[in-house]
Amino acid sequence: MGHRTGHAARGCTVLLAEAADTVVVYDDHGGYGHPDHIQVHRVGLRAAALAGTPLVYEMTMNRDRIREQLANRELTDANGEDGLDARELDEFGSPEGLITHAVDVSDFVARKREAMLAHASQIAPDSFFLQMPDEVFVAAFGTEWYIEHGVVRVDGEPFRD
Repeated sequence: MGHRTGHAARGCTVLLAEAADTVVVYDDHGGYGHPDHIQVHRVGLRAAALAGTPLVYEMTMNRDRIREQLANRELTDANGEDGLDARELDEFGSPEGLITHAVDVSDFVARKREAMLAHASQIAPDSFFLQMPDEVFVAAFGTEWYIEHGVVRVDGEPFRD
């Protein structure tokens, strides 16, 4: 049994024990290419398939919305600088056309900032993201984006929530 198959089998066991009807994983490139997130995607999809879990949602970021916010200077740090390289965005999140769900989480962004601060090994306290003024942080992180695995949203159709 391969390493990934073993993890997927253990995940399948948990999904079956919990009678889960939904599982959430990262998108196919781990949001921004993080290898652990990519592995969560792979193992999670396999576990869901083994367990027969009917709904799989891939957490992502809306690449097109980020590009728009950068172009309109909506995303800046405390000094008014935009700290994202537009070329890096090609690997960041997913195009809007692939996204099926948008969930307003703006009431929880303070907790998201706290969580980001608690993960200093992943994101430094002086990073662009954590230096954003509150209103900019809400614009950047106030919506959670998901791709319902196997579902295509028709262009122009509103996002599901």
